[in-house]
Amino acid sequence: RTLQLGAMILVWYLLNIYFNIYNKLVLKAVPFPYTITTFQFASGSFFITLMWLLNLHPKPRLSLQQYAKILPLALIHMMGNVFTNMSLGKVAVSFTHTIKAMEPFFSVLFSVLLLGQQTPSLLAVGSLVPVVGGVVLASMTEVSFNWIGFWSAMASNVTNQSRNVFSKKLLADKEETLDDINLFSIMTVMSFLLSVPLMLYLEGIKFSPSYVQSTGVNLQELCVKAAIAGTCFHFYQQVSYSLLARISPVTHSVANSVKRVVVIVSSVIFFRTPISPINALGTGLALLGVFLYSRFKKAKPKAKAA
Repeated sequence: RTLQLGAMILVWYLLNIYFNIYNKLVLKAVPFPYTITTFQFASGSFFITLMWLLNLHPKPRLSLQQYAKILPLALIHMMGNVFTNMSLGKVAVSFTHTIKAMEPFFSVLFSVLLLGQQTPSLLAVGSLVPVVGGVVLASMTEVSFNWIGFWSAMASNVTNQSRNVFSKKLLADKEETLDDINLFSIMTVMSFLLSVPLMLYLEGIKFSPSYVQSTGVNLQELCVKAAIAGTCFHFYQQVSYSLLARISPVTHSVANSVKRVVVIVSSVIFFRTPISPINALGTGLALLGVFLYSRFKKAKPKAKAA
């Protein structure tokens, strides 16, 4: 099981690296976050439809009541990705991931308030501080502050973590017959349907092939980059949801914070940004925080058993 989780986390990280790099390139060329988000959900819906048609995974058989339960999750899921793309379009990848490193705190808060989980020990909560602080240090040399980018990333934290916690609650419900793959798949298709009218209302008139050509961007090259970003977007979120079904929301969020360090370092290398000692120190602090958190989290049940 440990090897399986390790492999899933590795794939999750790799897909996320490619998604962030190509997504940033696309958003630089066409700064339309609603359109880009809709395209990404469309890519996911295509792969999901293919999966069901080829019987690679059992098709869900749900009641209207079950769909009604998933609809709010889909709305939160859609807005979370819109906010992320808004932030990535306004600021550097490193700055977006610096702010989104606050996710573990939101995850702990929502897990306690909404799932009724026991408050983690002070040592466990305290170990999250170097995780967040490490990511902040790792990205200090790239920070390009912008209020829209800042608040969009913060809004993404709230929406994504509330989605994770509510999804965990729905998956844990014994009366529901949903597995993690079908829950994520239905959410993706619903998010696509919800994002289309929003995109058409806010950006539909602005975005067109003629607009892209007027900016001097190679349309074919842009479509290839958008397709790569959309494909990586779907599969990294699919892996992320499969992990969420196997681990707690807080542990998932901590792994997500380490992923941000990896993404920051990768973006620095790709965009040829000089790496300072602060970047290396931040990465080390974040990894140390995750190690301490896992140790304190494991130690807690043993103390209870004794």
